[in-house]
Amino acid sequence: MSIDEPQVSEAVAAVTDPELRRPLGELRMVGDVQVRRKRVSVGLVLPVAHYPQADELEDRVRRAVGVLPGVDQVEIRTAVMGEEDRARLRALLRGESTADGGSVDSGGGADVHAGHSHGGGGALGPEEGRPNRFMLPRSKTRVIGVSSGKGGVGKSSVTVNLAVSLARAGYDVGILDADVYGFSVPKMLGVADDPLIIGDLVVPPTAHGVRCLSMGFFVPDDTPVIWRGPMLHKALEQFLVDAYWGEPDFLLVDMPPGTGDVTLSLGQYLAKTEVLVVTTPQPAAQRVAQRSAYAARKLKLAVRGVIENMSWFTGDDGTRYELFGAGGGQSLADELGVPLLSRVPLVPALRAGGDDGVPVVVADPDGEAAAVFGDLARTIVDMGPTRVYRSELTVR
Repeated sequence: MSIDEPQVSEAVAAVTDPELRRPLGELRMVGDVQVRRKRVSVGLVLPVAHYPQADELEDRVRRAVGVLPGVDQVEIRTAVMGEEDRARLRALLRGESTADGGSVDSGGGADVHAGHSHGGGGALGPEEGRPNRFMLPRSKTRVIGVSSGKGGVGKSSVTVNLAVSLARAGYDVGILDADVYGFSVPKMLGVADDPLIIGDLVVPPTAHGVRCLSMGFFVPDDTPVIWRGPMLHKALEQFLVDAYWGEPDFLLVDMPPGTGDVTLSLGQYLAKTEVLVVTTPQPAAQRVAQRSAYAARKLKLAVRGVIENMSWFTGDDGTRYELFGAGGGQSLADELGVPLLSRVPLVPALRAGGDDGVPVVVADPDGEAAAVFGDLARTIVDMGPTRVYRSELTVR
């Protein structure tokens, strides 16, 4: 049986790229297809030389072509895009269009280059007027801000495990690590790759099905971020408008503790954020968390509920020990007039997962904590998005 070459090309074009999560044909990453007897050779055109998940992409192409009638062997050849094709790809990913479908001005001249970046911020420079796509009326993304009044309550571990639980439920999920002073999400999530840099476009790396972008990718671990408000404001703007997030179902924002400059910036750039407040059972933590909730409301952000972390420890005998007291989460929820969404147990695997980069819902998927995060994810999905009403949007 002879191989149908157009059918091969069609099959390759329909393969979804694991990094950009769009079909190869749409991304113009399909090269020439050659057929000789029962052997097919497929060309792939990659945006950069060291392309993340290239092996997974090749496996997907082999599987898609290998099932076609008459195909016994599939060979993959790779090449790297030229700058004109990269510029066109950047325009596509940003949602920009050209009148004639031809080349797009990269805006970078000879200084634009593709590759990976760690420790440098040169590729982070948005052009004026580039939109924040999460705030467009047609955006389907629910932005969930995970907040706390103080550090040490497990806000980041809650963010990571909730994100992975949502991803495992079949949703497209990203995390913006907005805790620019105490960034910890990449390590907790177990991100192995740096962001992909395509000219001046940043593609967040993925781990456990969750995209992640953090200040931790652009400064060394031992370097403190000593910035004033305007610099933090600009960095968060760049994370939103200069990064290709796709169109996730959920963008979780790991907010910094307290009510400072970063919270103000998020109130401006992500005005439809739904806030979840994380606290621990003791009354002292509850009172501090209350301030972050009131700050969110002053910024016209919707506070959707409270998550109580470290609620109990289950001993080997099955007894629950409330090591940090009891009732703080419910008391805070009652004070704010919102539901207590979840009470998360204190388990060693939760702490170990944060250190080792294996979230507890991955390390112990059948465990007590994973079940709680699974229920929390379902609760948030079932709640549905909130509407943000702004007086300046009132039609008169």
